[in-house]
Amino acid sequence: MKKLLFSAIALLCTINFAKAQLLTGAEKSFRADSLRGALTPLRTCYDINYYHLDVKINIDNKFISGSNEFKFTATQNFSKLQFDLFDNLKVDKIVFKGTELPYKREFNAVFVTFPTEIKKGAKESFTVYYSGNPVIAKNPPWDGGFIFTKDKSGNPWVSVACQGFGASCWWPNKDHQSDEVDSMLISITVPKDLQDISNGRLRSTVQKPDGYTQYNWFVANPINNYNVTFYIGKYAHWSDQYQGEKGKLSLDYWALKEDSLKAHPHWDTDVKPMLKSFEHWFGPYPFYEDGYKLVQAPHLGMEHQSAVAYGNQFKMGYLGKDLSASGWGLKFDFIIVHESGHEWFGNNITSKDIADMWIHEAFTNYSETLFTESEHGKQAASDYVVGIRHNIQNDIPIIGQYDVNKEGSGDMYYKGANMIHIIRQLINNDEKFRSILRGLNKTFYHKTVTTQEVENYIAKKSGLKLDKVFDQYLRYANIPTLEYKIVGSKLSYRWLADVKNFDMPVKVSLKEDTFSLLHPTTQWKTAELGKGVTANTFKADRNFYIKLKKS
Repeated sequence: MKKLLFSAIALLCTINFAKAQLLTGAEKSFRADSLRGALTPLRTCYDINYYHLDVKINIDNKFISGSNEFKFTATQNFSKLQFDLFDNLKVDKIVFKGTELPYKREFNAVFVTFPTEIKKGAKESFTVYYSGNPVIAKNPPWDGGFIFTKDKSGNPWVSVACQGFGASCWWPNKDHQSDEVDSMLISITVPKDLQDISNGRLRSTVQKPDGYTQYNWFVANPINNYNVTFYIGKYAHWSDQYQGEKGKLSLDYWALKEDSLKAHPHWDTDVKPMLKSFEHWFGPYPFYEDGYKLVQAPHLGMEHQSAVAYGNQFKMGYLGKDLSASGWGLKFDFIIVHESGHEWFGNNITSKDIADMWIHEAFTNYSETLFTESEHGKQAASDYVVGIRHNIQNDIPIIGQYDVNKEGSGDMYYKGANMIHIIRQLINNDEKFRSILRGLNKTFYHKTVTTQEVENYIAKKSGLKLDKVFDQYLRYANIPTLEYKIVGSKLSYRWLADVKNFDMPVKVSLKEDTFSLLHPTTQWKTAELGKGVTANTFKADRNFYIKLKKS
């Protein structure tokens, strides 16, 4: 009987293996993306409470080895779960209560079987030991992976950036944005003549007998996997404080020793004004317990929570360029402002699915406009947000495909910011608009969210029907077109849009030098024009990102 059962199991495994071999390249890619992007019962059965990531980085061999402890609460009865680790990294063993657990791998997913059923509500832990050569990024931070480089003096300078690519490219975890760990200990072991800076606060350093030093950083707040990071190099460090809405916020700056003299005055220019502006618009900095750090990185930048990556070469603008072509983009250091803005939108409020990344990028892109307004006034802010439109492609929808780890269009940045600017015009009350931004950060404090939750909140607090606005700008590639014709003093107008019965109000020049609010629908309507307004001079308020089409 045992021999028969073994034969049946062997046959089943052979059939499944054969099926896997028959998958096309596209099918394999979709399967891998689904394993990463979908919330199956094998992932939702446990809620992550705590990680202890303990990794040694051998820079000479570009090799990592270590472990990660998973502490979790069972959300249902189960005996099997999934965690994630790129398949170029070896799982050395998985230990549960002193016993090694059996596991199987499929692409970058690891399936672990427990010896007995874990009961709902139980708090348990297991530890994954692993090693290997991690993926090296070709074009960080857009292309994910490790960065092994050297500073100008020839010293090692190492880091990682993995947003979108996946934190499981370098450490084992439940690699899905929906489940943020409540707190985390990050232990990074590096050659003793180098330093490591990671998220949170430094608890201790431990000298190892093999010529390495272990740096232990504790993150007291929830943190998303892709935000977990390290920076290894020869750094200079100085501290400051900001008197914020929740008291004294610690500011820690880490620049390469060779760059510290120019980093010091440059960073001082924007950091405190940025914090003042964003606390005004968005509410208190979300991670007072972990502090705020700005760390020079061997890539352009990333919103690593409480340890923002900086690589803008101490230039104003975006590597010395104005992304808005308005002039205002050269009045601040883009990376400091943009990546720090993510502390509120992206790190405090995190999208459950990467398809909803517009929640991170649209609001953070608009934070640049709000910072410009705080420093230079509303007209300058309008110039800036209108100016960034030349970067918009209108190629595919901003929202990506759900459950397959797929982002939408890069228009989530500039087009997303302009959608928020339109909604601000429709609210037509800056204090109410500000209260909505602050309310989002308070209501969804340290939470993961969906697009629908954000839409519903803004609609409810504004008192406006905004579903069709969100649909048109987020779920379709095109922007709405206001078609019009003018005969004498009579204006005829209607919307051309993808959304059925689209009816967004818009301001247009019914009178010379004045904008009035119209309520177009997809059916023709008429209005009277004042003197001086003709088919050639008729225009829409530039604060509305739409097309005009003369019929």
